[in-house]
Amino acid sequence: MANNSATEILSIIKNTPSAKVVITTHHKPDADAMGSSLGLQLFLNNIGISSTVITPTDFATFLHWMKGSNDVLVFEGNEDKAKKITAEADFVFCLDFNHLNRINEYGEIIGNCKAIKILIDHHQYPQGFEQLTYWDDKASSTCELVYRFIKESDNTNHLDKDAAACLYTGIMTDTGSFRHSNCSSNTHRIAANLMDFGIDHVSIHDQVFDSFTEERVRFIGYAISQKMEVLREYNTVLITITSDELKTFKTQTGDTEGLVNYGLGIEGIKFAVLIIDRSKMVKMSFRSKGKFAANAFAIKYFNGGGHFNAAGGSSPKTLEETVLQFKDFLKEYKQELNA
Repeated sequence: MANNSATEILSIIKNTPSAKVVITTHHKPDADAMGSSLGLQLFLNNIGISSTVITPTDFATFLHWMKGSNDVLVFEGNEDKAKKITAEADFVFCLDFNHLNRINEYGEIIGNCKAIKILIDHHQYPQGFEQLTYWDDKASSTCELVYRFIKESDNTNHLDKDAAACLYTGIMTDTGSFRHSNCSSNTHRIAANLMDFGIDHVSIHDQVFDSFTEERVRFIGYAISQKMEVLREYNTVLITITSDELKTFKTQTGDTEGLVNYGLGIEGIKFAVLIIDRSKMVKMSFRSKGKFAANAFAIKYFNGGGHFNAAGGSSPKTLEETVLQFKDFLKEYKQELNA
């Protein structure tokens, strides 16, 4: 896939008089999505390019400490305003997703708008809807790519502490606190460079991983003790959550983040799946170990995608029907999961 250089992309924007810029990311944005979006916005502000961050849905409260988060425009509930801003935009940065269906109803608006679409992403199998591309599926995170984008264009002097904190957060979370295989020596060097801006990495970790509500902690305990099913025949763990259970524990956006990973902590387990009834749609998270391709499974059966060992998907069917489908599809991989 051919990439455009960061210098080229910034030059095109700067040569557009009074350029109007939108930055968007995937639905229910995580730390990498918000960190890259707000980090990029802060950087663009510092070089004289104003922009608006529009998210398809709300995002977790444990990310609201990031500079600029209070000014994010959430598409759901603000459709008319978001449509107007997008229609008037000259450029739309699409961060941490590469298929328009990952931004729900907002995807059709982005696809049809006149703006030049600029992709910055690290997921596999991009759709190719954009006109300008800065993509690398070997990068640890989109935040790493945004840093590389800034450095390549010789603009690190326009980074500041707030932007560095946003970018560090996305790298930290998408690498599993620097323990996943996507974390390279260069990733550590970038993290170190960001720390040199004076960010408080201890506080960042605390706000992201150790600042949950009591209800969230009880919900996690309930999900693991009561809703986790170990399918030893397939070395797979399945957790299912109903919409009523989400209401019972007063869950907020972000409360299910990381829940799917608990299954992989069980000895011998190679595949972990979380299936949640979100009322409008059944959402799915897939995690795997070793050579089992979680993204290929998600793409083939559940209109999904993502990374090799971490992916997502969805189903228009009921929770019960989706679970039955998943277990039926799983039979085809018995030999592979027991290899």
